[in-house]
Amino acid sequence: MYLTISKTNYTHEVVIKKSRFITNLARVKDEDEARAFIEQIRKTHYHANHNVFAYVLGDSDQIQRMSDDGEPSGTAGVPILEVLKKNQVHDVVAVVTRYFGGIKLGAGGLIRAYAGSPAEALSAVGFVQLVPQKELHISLSYNTLDKVQYWLEQNNYPAPAITYTDQVELLLPVDEANLVQLQETLTDLTNGQIDFKVGRQVLAEVPYTDE
Repeated sequence: MYLTISKTNYTHEVVIKKSRFITNLARVKDEDEARAFIEQIRKTHYHANHNVFAYVLGDSDQIQRMSDDGEPSGTAGVPILEVLKKNQVHDVVAVVTRYFGGIKLGAGGLIRAYAGSPAEALSAVGFVQLVPQKELHISLSYNTLDKVQYWLEQNNYPAPAITYTDQVELLLPVDEANLVQLQETLTDLTNGQIDFKVGRQVLAEVPYTDE
């Protein structure tokens, strides 16, 4: 289980002493996607003074990268990276584009700007939790379907995908922690007239609040 941003892409802009700071956030799966997104922003804002970036990948930030893109060392990429880490988001890339407005900010001002812009963007876009789940394939008879569907509904499981053949096939994403208990419960509920096959892992998005 880990946090990421609630949208696949998000853009936020602030103006600080006539300089425009445009933060573009994206959810990415790997470094190839992160680099492709950075390159896309660079092409879009090819006439900007700087396109500074940072990204964190993996549920424990196993990969961390950043670049100052011509700004004084330590004043741009590092603040962005620290904001991502402070907010505990993962698999996220942030590119902050700067259009210089003619007023120099100084090292301290740059650090505040390159930290503040992505921090505001993250606050605005919000977060979701990605929860590891397994796809559970369930085979059962027609005469037990209503009972199983009712139990799933009463226990706040999502409506399963249903395929009708000589039996009824259900496909249900289940939190890994609940997988064994659910199979035992449904086996008891149907007097053993049910079969299971555990499928691939998926990540479910769950709304997140820090309250």
